[in-house]
Amino acid sequence: MKKFNLFKEIITVNRQELLNAINTTKEFAINIKGKIKFAPFADKEILIYKGAHTPQATNALTPTKPKTLNEILGDNYQVVEDDDRVLLKAFSNWQELIKVNTPRASYDDTTGDGVDKFANAALEDIGWNATEFDISYRNLVEILETECSGTLLCIEQEEPYQFSGLGFLADDEEAQKVLFTYCHEKIKKMIQENPLYSKDNLSDDEEEAAEFFKCL
Repeated sequence: MKKFNLFKEIITVNRQELLNAINTTKEFAINIKGKIKFAPFADKEILIYKGAHTPQATNALTPTKPKTLNEILGDNYQVVEDDDRVLLKAFSNWQELIKVNTPRASYDDTTGDGVDKFANAALEDIGWNATEFDISYRNLVEILETECSGTLLCIEQEEPYQFSGLGFLADDEEAQKVLFTYCHEKIKKMIQENPLYSKDNLSDDEEEAAEFFKCL
């Protein structure tokens, strides 16, 4: 998986397309590629902005000054206008972006408790059964981020270290195969080599999980 670190990334948006979206007064979004999107948003779509602009009522006696793009998008965005481009940095809006993107994310790694479930039902079955053999969701996420395609939307800085992220898998079926194979091989080895997990010592739940991973 590729990291999209909002501390570092600058999103480039076509200025005219952005103005057109604003002028519709409809809710619109900007994805991490700088493309304008309207609801309903596609599965796994990653957004760095979502909102709508309602112009202020004006009349001849009380004319109002048009708002700048920075005022329209909000104080949590750094906005630079460069001819036909608008450059955005969005890391200050991270907490809001968690709310915006979590419904489409494959997993949530934004809390102190870490990942505790997968959005995809088949992946969640793997995660739930794997815990019977002390294979944590953290173990599984590390495998996904190393071996699978997708994007990790995150804020990460080194000094002082800070990390918070949402994972978006590009291919759930690929991820299922990778995790199932990992768990199958690891659990089969545990049953063969670790006396605590020998076939005769398995609890009912462990035996059920071992059967799930085709290790018995």
